[in-house]
Amino acid sequence: MVLTSSSVFRSLASSNMAALWLLLAAPLLLWPPGGAGAGPPHGDSFREELLLTPLRSGDIAATFQFRTRLESDLRREKVSHYRLFPKVLGQVISKYSIQELHLSFTQGFWRPRSWGQPLLQAPAGAELWVWFQESVQDVDKNWKELTNILSGIFCASLNFIDSTNTVTPTASFKPLGLANVTDHHLLRYATLPREIVCTENLTPWKKLLPCGSKVGLASLLEAERLYHSSYHSQSVHIRPVCRDESCSSVSWELRQTLTVVFDMYTNGQGKRDWSLFKMFSRTVTEPCPLAAQSRIYVDSGDHKKEIDLFEVTPPSALEVEVPVHGEQNVYTVYDLLEPELFNTSRNLNVALKWKGGSDSGQPQPPVFHAERYVSGYGLQSGVINTMIYNNHPYRAFPVMFLETVPWYLRLYVHTLSIVTKGKDNKPSYIHYVPAKDRQRPHLLEMLVQLPPNSVTKISIQFERALLKWTEYPPDPNHGFYISPSVLSVLIPSVRNVKTDDLEASPLFSTLFPSSDGSSYFMRLYTEPLLVNLPTPDFSMPYNVICLTCTVVAVGYGSFYNLLTRTFQVEDNQKGGLVKMAANIIRRLRGVAPL
Repeated sequence: MVLTSSSVFRSLASSNMAALWLLLAAPLLLWPPGGAGAGPPHGDSFREELLLTPLRSGDIAATFQFRTRLESDLRREKVSHYRLFPKVLGQVISKYSIQELHLSFTQGFWRPRSWGQPLLQAPAGAELWVWFQESVQDVDKNWKELTNILSGIFCASLNFIDSTNTVTPTASFKPLGLANVTDHHLLRYATLPREIVCTENLTPWKKLLPCGSKVGLASLLEAERLYHSSYHSQSVHIRPVCRDESCSSVSWELRQTLTVVFDMYTNGQGKRDWSLFKMFSRTVTEPCPLAAQSRIYVDSGDHKKEIDLFEVTPPSALEVEVPVHGEQNVYTVYDLLEPELFNTSRNLNVALKWKGGSDSGQPQPPVFHAERYVSGYGLQSGVINTMIYNNHPYRAFPVMFLETVPWYLRLYVHTLSIVTKGKDNKPSYIHYVPAKDRQRPHLLEMLVQLPPNSVTKISIQFERALLKWTEYPPDPNHGFYISPSVLSVLIPSVRNVKTDDLEASPLFSTLFPSSDGSSYFMRLYTEPLLVNLPTPDFSMPYNVICLTCTVVAVGYGSFYNLLTRTFQVEDNQKGGLVKMAANIIRRLRGVAPL
């Protein structure tokens, strides 16, 4: 169901229409089809990279990226030999006619106010969105079978994905690889916000790497250290890309990313000095022998103030300047394939020593961020509120807002309110699919214009449904998780930047995509919500059982004892009342009287 009206479409002025289609096509335009820094034109390739980014709170973020390319078109060729590309994923792509696959597992939530803009944000729990090929006849059947297969591959609970938590967005998720068809009926999107990420998910993820976790940058991925962190996110992205500049042939790219944030007080003993050994309890001894590129990038300074806040050791003469969120940043580069790097030492322990005192000022809020919460009282109704912040000093930009709400929260769409600076903000585009009880969730998509230096509040009222007693989880009083909102936005840069260096690095081309330097695309997720539903007293069956057993034991037990007990009279001469009662009972039982 699409909510459209003549007034809504008449409000789509030429500027709004241009902004809408630019936003919808942003992911496809900003991610280069062939990928930056592509390997040799023939033969599979593998690249590994690590980005170390000190955060404004004193914590540090480590972002790993492993890219494996298969120089074959799985859509048209039958591949029987896999050299670097995981065979299990290649067979899944071919069997279920997958165009693109994006899967992420995240523990924790990225805090933009403390850490700044996220590098690669993903929603808490598990997220899966897949584009299928046009040849698929039954998309829902392939989707259901695919979730079961991925559940086994990654040891996750993806088999709990069904029609009650699956939606088909029309504008928020566009293909990131080669795709000339954008029929949204071929897209499926689902999240499991309650999914717990643990070692069982990390082990199969590392097994997809050509060198495993024995050598190269993957040797740093020690489970005990990764899960002793404030934020952890691992993802798998599969898409078709151009094999060369002419795009005469197609290859398949597997991009595995892992982002982890180490806390200064938990892992750093209250100090802002960091090193690979301090973070991962190990160092790099050698690159992966199958890697065509193996590099470590280190952000060592506050580039807005043009000063260095950290001293990086060992020193490196290689640096790269790339645009990051609209600003030019300089990174120190360590090329692990250079023989001189391991000549003086058998291992590489990159360290950042804090110089201190240079960033004592109040940190600037991120240009764009959002937060979400539930208001109201009682267990009958409530309000879902989303606050969207545009802190750009002078530029307005549109944001595509996606909201997925389970069926047991019955939305009142007529109460939808969008307020910016005390005035109503009418969306330029709106798409709504109502929920069906126990069949599908609510889906709400809107294109909202954000004025500069503004806070936009989106609120909608809902009513809680009463579930059947068999539909409650084992811990019903913990509450029910609601999927986070998704915001896709094309943010204008504060200043124009050159993208030549960006296109030359496969790491930064995917972390910070930019088309012409005047803007950059970003997809953000809000916090998942925890909502309490009317919960019956599950102790009542126990009370009923106890009461029933007591009644049976006292009532029926006494009556049964009376009927089956044999009465004997000691005084045969004087029977009296006892003998008379015994004879009556014996007659009822068909026994001769005394």
